[in-house]
Amino acid sequence: MPRLQRRNFSNAEEVRTFPRGELRLVTFDDIVFGQFQLQPGWRWSNDVRPIAGTAQCEHRHVGVVIRGQLHVVMADGATADFVSGDIYEIPPGHDAWVVGEEPYHGVEFSGARTFAQSPFDIGGGVIATILFTDIVGSTATLAKVGDVRWRAMLTDHNAAMRTELDRHRGRELSTTGDGFLAAFDSALRAVRCARAMVEAARKLGLQIRAGCHTGEVELKQGEVFGVAVHAAARVLSLAGDSEVLVSWTTRDLLSGSTVRLESRGRHILKGLEGEREVFRVLG
Repeated sequence: MPRLQRRNFSNAEEVRTFPRGELRLVTFDDIVFGQFQLQPGWRWSNDVRPIAGTAQCEHRHVGVVIRGQLHVVMADGATADFVSGDIYEIPPGHDAWVVGEEPYHGVEFSGARTFAQSPFDIGGGVIATILFTDIVGSTATLAKVGDVRWRAMLTDHNAAMRTELDRHRGRELSTTGDGFLAAFDSALRAVRCARAMVEAARKLGLQIRAGCHTGEVELKQGEVFGVAVHAAARVLSLAGDSEVLVSWTTRDLLSGSTVRLESRGRHILKGLEGEREVFRVLG
């Protein structure tokens, strides 16, 4: 519920440091604000990539420049410079660095929550809830609306999905053309995010489906591995229009929460032994 609140970066809830940079975080309920202080010579690919474990920065950044200058290069070659007073949005898939001898100071409203922080131990396993989504009937929609309109719809869809991932503390691992692969440290947040993504897509005139499974995964160089990833994909494949399905392990972790489930029966999932029960999240 909205309420009168006040925070100050001088009393940040978390101060995250990395080579030639500092990030101070404060939280208003489900919104995280980040204050960036980046020194001359800072560059994401040099100073943060070893921490993130991805080839490029995969965060969506929305914020304002207080002082200094930041140069951004997208994966497709597009570039932009942001200077004092600029309000910006930077999509995932980019490199960035400080220009000149003046330190960079900026405040962000999206993208700071997990910046310069890997949710996994590189080379080691960790328990996570994996979420897969995809757009239902994407090929038919493309044929109906045409290439130009479809690209615009897909851009809006991706922005809406990333907003929900950020709100629910999810970590985007990759896109699958018309869907997302993400990881959460909480089964409940993963399911709430999946439901929010379904509703956000519906407002755009699209239907998506989602599947969640909890298990051990491993991250190496930005790629996620493990049987849990395949299991989550199999759960997704059983979902229908605007449905969120969860696996047997995720169901157990939701016990005691307000999330209501109903059984979708037992299924043989490719690559897994025996029959496994899958559950539908009720709206």
